[in-house]
Amino acid sequence: MHKCTIVLPRSRAGFTERLGELYLAVGDYLDMEKLDGRDLCYCKIFLSDILNQHAELLDSPLYIDLLSHAGCSIVEQAPADGSKISVLLETDDKEPESLFHALRLTEEEVAGRNAYEQTRLLFDKYIAIADSLHLTMSEHLVRTWIYVADIDNDYADVVKARNDVFDRYGLTVNTHFIASTGIGGATAVRHAAVGMDFLTYPGIVESDKKYLQALEYLNPTHEYGVAFERGTRVSTPKLQRCFISGTASIDKHGQILYPGDVLRQTARLLENISMLLKDGGATMQQLDYLIVYLRDVSDYLSVEAFLRRLYPSIPHVIVQGKVCRPGWLIEMEGVATLSPQT
Repeated sequence: MHKCTIVLPRSRAGFTERLGELYLAVGDYLDMEKLDGRDLCYCKIFLSDILNQHAELLDSPLYIDLLSHAGCSIVEQAPADGSKISVLLETDDKEPESLFHALRLTEEEVAGRNAYEQTRLLFDKYIAIADSLHLTMSEHLVRTWIYVADIDNDYADVVKARNDVFDRYGLTVNTHFIASTGIGGATAVRHAAVGMDFLTYPGIVESDKKYLQALEYLNPTHEYGVAFERGTRVSTPKLQRCFISGTASIDKHGQILYPGDVLRQTARLLENISMLLKDGGATMQQLDYLIVYLRDVSDYLSVEAFLRRLYPSIPHVIVQGKVCRPGWLIEMEGVATLSPQT
């Protein structure tokens, strides 16, 4: 059985104190999970100030003793509730069927390279890993996350780099792309323009994937020049999972709906997500979690209340993350887990 939760500190003391509180809370949670036969298989750590917090996090008992043994992503996307650090935890009672790689560049690697070149380099690093495992990006890569430090200015270069990589490796309009989130976020490397996470399923073949659509609600991404799938369902003997890409308030013509109104945008994007899930045979109630990206953190209270009213049972975390178009005030992503096909 698969389970997800969000853990955050209640303290409003300094970062060190909050790490200590999380160490106790996460440790207690994982101990209880172990009693039910579940172990940590993935975590994502959201930080408010990665340049000042990253080293302390890596040296902390929270990370060393509890989190470092699983696939782990660390990104600066400030928790909107003021907690400085929030942690998404996934546990499972089965061996993981996927591989997770959080790829970051060094200061030496980013020197003299723009966002386009950095994105190409990150893809090259992933492809080298896949090649070493006798895997292919086209068949086995299921999901990516692209964190762009200055998304308002660098997103076009990131898009061009991804388009060029996909074209080179045969991922086209006539084949398929990869489910993805491209969002504002920073890594621990001060001058890095881009960081990326990759989720790979080594044991699948192409027929194990279904690319999700809801054409009456949102159009294919290639129609406005980008290359990613709206969502992908992966089917294995153990389970089915629907990976929903970063989704905003968009219509079937690729236009922004409800400019300036964050709650109407929220309602529309949730409708879009529900329709994508429907194409994968899932419902909103089967979502393991939602990650919510806000352009303006002052919208936090209204969005938090909206989500708690509509979906009180779905774990969610709200963070600051600028969406790829300035007119989109909010974006969400999520994963739904279904029983295996019979």
